[in-house]
Parts: sequence; C-alpha cells; structure tokens
Amino acid sequence: MSIQYPVLKDAEPFYFEGNRIGILVSHGFTGSTQSMRPLGEAYAKAGYTVCGPRLQGHGTHYEDMEQATYMDWIASIEEGYHWLKERCDTIFVTGLSMGGTLTLYMAEKYPDIHAIIPINAAVTVPSMENVHELGEVRYLDAIGSDIKNPQVKELAYEKTSVQSVKEILQLMEKVRGDLSKVTCPALIFVSDEDHVVPPANAQLIHDEIAAERKILYPLRNSYHVATLDYDQQIIIEKTLEFIESTL
Repeated sequence: MSIQYPVLKDAEPFYFEGNRIGILVSHGFTGSTQSMRPLGEAYAKAGYTVCGPRLQGHGTHYEDMEQATYMDWIASIEEGYHWLKERCDTIFVTGLSMGGTLTLYMAEKYPDIHAIIPINAAVTVPSMENVHELGEVRYLDAIGSDIKNPQVKELAYEKTSVQSVKEILQLMEKVRGDLSKVTCPALIFVSDEDHVVPPANAQLIHDEIAAERKILYPLRNSYHVATLDYDQQIIIEKTLEFIESTL
C-alpha cells in the first residue's frame, strides 16, 4: 500500500480570484508551487484571477513523485485550466522548466489559450537521456535550486526518481513533436546561464512554434529557477506588459 505523504509547507496549490482574465501558473520538475508563488501573487495584485496547481507527486516526497506519470502532471495542469475556465473569459499560461513544457502542451491542445509565457522551458535535455542505461538505480542527485542568488533556496526534492526522469523524457518528446500547433502569442524567457535546461531550448521553441508574435527575452542575471532569482521582478514586469499588449 502506498504511503500518503503530507503536502510540505509552501508547496500547497494557490488560487486568487480576480477579474475575468485568468493566469495558469505551473511549477517545474521535482519543484513546488513555492517557485511560482511570488509571480502568482504579483499577477493577483494586478487584478487577475490566478491558479497555481500542485503537480501530482510534487511538494510531498520524492517517493510520491516516483508513482506519478507525465499524464498525471498534464491532468494536474488541466484541472487548473478548468478551474479558470469557470471564472474567466481569457486565459494565459506560464510555467517554469517542466512547467514551461506543460505551458506549451496546453497551447498545443487548447486553441482558446490566449497567450503563453514559458520560462526556461524544457523540450530536450540531453543529459537526462542516458537514464535508460542506469539499470537498477532508483534515484539520482537533486536537480532543484539552481539559483544564482545565494540567499534563496528552492523548495525541491533532495533526490530525483529515475522513473520520473523517464516520464519527463516522454513529455518533452510529445511536446517537441507538436510545437507547430502553438499559434498563440508567446513570450519566451531564457536564462543566459542554466545548469538544468540548456538555453538552446528557448531558440528551438521560438523557431518551431507557429505563433505570429513570439518574443525571446534573455534573463542576464539568473540561473534555471529564474522565478526566485535576481530577475524575478523583470519576469513579473515583462509578463504583465506582455499580457496587457495582447488584450
């Protein structure tokens, strides 16, 4: 029988009811809603309705994540989308890392999504691809908290399940194959230096999506978890500007 792990403090989902414009906010692989909460709060303060779901198996224990499939992560983000659909006429999606992968997935599947803001999104991570050769190994080292600011720590797992890596590889392959289905406006943030997702992912996404309006915006002073790093305020301000400009 599987253990029921409690949700960690600061890893809970968040919901803010505001106007008829909704923003769906997704955290990343092995991380938690803590990495996206400052953005969610800023967007709520600007008057928007915001939903930040906790992806299945995240924000509890790495053994819990080991049981989750990439379809479970999609279901988690879709649940947030449907929550917003009940309250909003217009929906934006933003996400960090695998949250950016899920952001792209949502734009591929739901043509009514107004615009997307992927942040250091992952569609190909070559360093993960040897996972199928690891044999009986169950866990790898942590990948969380790649942050330039030494004062900040991401709430993320201290180990990474090999099974979970296999799941994200499937998700990335699926999303990468359908990038041409993305037709809505896109603001693509990319850190100059990222020790988790190669920055070349952003250019690949920019080139492959079919959006008429697509902006590649470099983050000069952050590592992978840019939403908690020195460029946090830039991400918030540029996202709000982008949203306003598309309405």
